[in-house]
Amino acid sequence: MMFDITGKRFRFFLISGVVILVGVISLSSFGRLRAGIEFSSGSMMTVSFEQEVAHDELRQELAHLGYTDAIVQGTEGGNFYIRTDTLSDEEKAGLTNVLTAKFGSLEEMAFSSVSPMVATETFWNTLWACLAAAVGVLLYVTWAFRRMPKPFHYGTCAIIALVHDVLVVLGIFSILGGILGWEVNLMFITGLLAVIGYSVNNTVVIFDRIRENLSRGLSSNFEVVVNNSLVETMGRSLNTSLTTLIVVLALFLFVGASIQNFAVVLLIGIVVGTYSSICIAPQLLLVWEKREWRRFLPWLPPKQQ
Repeated sequence: MMFDITGKRFRFFLISGVVILVGVISLSSFGRLRAGIEFSSGSMMTVSFEQEVAHDELRQELAHLGYTDAIVQGTEGGNFYIRTDTLSDEEKAGLTNVLTAKFGSLEEMAFSSVSPMVATETFWNTLWACLAAAVGVLLYVTWAFRRMPKPFHYGTCAIIALVHDVLVVLGIFSILGGILGWEVNLMFITGLLAVIGYSVNNTVVIFDRIRENLSRGLSSNFEVVVNNSLVETMGRSLNTSLTTLIVVLALFLFVGASIQNFAVVLLIGIVVGTYSSICIAPQLLLVWEKREWRRFLPWLPPKQQ
């Protein structure tokens, strides 16, 4: 085999395992995912001051007013994003008046508020949407390869690759969020679902080439079939990912903070999804076919002769 991709499958698994482990450590310690108001309730306003206001001054004033947990972030154009607990109309008016008296005239650019009940409902709706997407992918891939031996293997490997993608994206985003203060909001979830769709598309293309090569009787060795299928589809996968990355990068650089989370998740997810469609999903299919699970789980009983 000119390019022995499948022969390096356990190296790919090791790389993924290390990256996921780092992400899990981040999620459980210093990084963590910071929930946006859509999932944790609260009020968010974007304000612009006529005169220059220091970030630390604004945060200290909010703490002095009793908003010790307020999040203050600078945005493009010198505006400030302020997130607090849920504000009533009177509390919002009072806060605006105090800030005006302290720092001078301000303009309210945007304001939104989410109650705890709505935040809880949004969280569960999002969770069910992700679970429905996973079940739908499993059923679709299993049905699409129903004429192949063991079609359920194809669907299961695609789902494992998706879980891999989600874990890596969450881990990397938690590190970035810990450093830059980014929050998980609905744009993040939209990006995550888009990554799932993109990754599945790449995986199905490779699985379909495996099916074609098996139907043509390319080789009686399943590893040879998988490796050749990966080599044949490599150019298509990389070219598609590269062109998509260019578009998403343009969105990230020029559209602005309104879709920041969406663009960042897509940037990470496209790279990770391309990797998993080549180095995880088909490799797992091969491991399952060759019954090499003992390389992962050495405590399994030996195979019966």
